[in-house]
Amino acid sequence: MSNEAPNQARVIPLRPQSARPGSVRPVSERPATAPPRDPARETREPLWRDLVGDVLRRERLAQERTLKDVADAARISMPYLSEVERGRKEASSEVLAAAAQALGLGLGDLLSLAQTELTRHSARSRRAVPGSPYNGMCLAA
Repeated sequence: MSNEAPNQARVIPLRPQSARPGSVRPVSERPATAPPRDPARETREPLWRDLVGDVLRRERLAQERTLKDVADAARISMPYLSEVERGRKEASSEVLAAAAQALGLGLGDLLSLAQTELTRHSARSRRAVPGSPYNGMCLAA
């Protein structure tokens, strides 16, 4: 405790506004322009986890089911399923199979739908080369 009298309040000075974590910088300190965009990043192929997550979310919403309902049926946590749907987590095949089954799909159905999305994205992002033997995607095992 303090040696001050019990009825006196202590004054604790606050840090200046600019020194607070998470504070907004004054306009004079902000950069004049946004950082340049990277066109290679914008045109790259999507990650597999993003495609699978999009398919899971689309199927769940098409069935008008909640995240909690599907997570309970799949026996996985709701926050984890949410992160899988958003492409933030790379789910194992067991988790993907459980989520697919909870939606009435097989693992093969889920992966086929994700592959269709990848093919569609690839066709949009690059032009077909005339005379090419493959006008789309060729998957090899």
